[in-house]
Amino acid sequence: MPFEIAGQSFPGSAFYYLDQPPQPVFDIDELRVAEGTLDAEKLTEKFGAGATARAFMSAGTGIDKARALKCLSMAVYYEAASESQSGQEAVAQVVLNRVAHPAYPSSICGVVFQGSERKTGCQFTFTCDGSLNRQPSRAGWARAQSVALAALSGNVFAPIGLATHYHTHAVNPYWASSLDLIGSIGAHRFYRWKGNAGRAAAFTNAYAGREPLALPNPREASPLPASAGAGTTDLFSPLPETGAPQVAEPRASTEAPRGGNAPLQSGDVKPEFRNSGRWIREPGAAKPATE
Repeated sequence: MPFEIAGQSFPGSAFYYLDQPPQPVFDIDELRVAEGTLDAEKLTEKFGAGATARAFMSAGTGIDKARALKCLSMAVYYEAASESQSGQEAVAQVVLNRVAHPAYPSSICGVVFQGSERKTGCQFTFTCDGSLNRQPSRAGWARAQSVALAALSGNVFAPIGLATHYHTHAVNPYWASSLDLIGSIGAHRFYRWKGNAGRAAAFTNAYAGREPLALPNPREASPLPASAGAGTTDLFSPLPETGAPQVAEPRASTEAPRGGNAPLQSGDVKPEFRNSGRWIREPGAAKPATE
């Protein structure tokens, strides 16, 4: 968020940002009419989605609500900006369904950015494939934010019921056969868990309103490569006998000593400070006769 980024804010700027909560630019019902989208009741009958989700109950501080709105808007925009009104509402509903299911984080940003610390394995592809580097269009973002605001205000998109998964028609993920297909909207196919895990009684998570930062999770640390290249030392190469890590001994410098007037290089210590780390007198040693 702008007020959470160093260098782009000032103390107390969050109060100015949150003083006027965002308002929907587009009316959801008007968009449905304009697109000629099937109304939710008919679409629900067509899909046979079964039980529908409970209306989302907003909670938390103003900052938590702002983060929730941004994360849900990003999911709608980057996953479904080119989809119909129903397609965008369906994506928003999947995110909220996951928040309510104990198999997933209980925050909106936690659900959206789950697995984003990995190059592969993120739950929503846009969080780890570089899509966030693409600036949203103003009109597209306004529409996505309007959908997100409606969902966070209690609007339930009934046609997909309790769906927690979706994918595009262009792929066939390994998990698709293990779930119950609900139906397709635009480019996406929607699924729910099989058995009890997909029934309303399983959606027991209560939203507490504590939202993490609206950012991808930090990348996991990568192990050092086996060989760092010419002129460097592998600090963690295994010993042939034990496989234990060995720490490389520092190499003696092969450079000729420089004269007193030679410029200092990176890592050098000025002559007057070279003994600064030595004891003046070792602890317990006898005092010199002159003291």
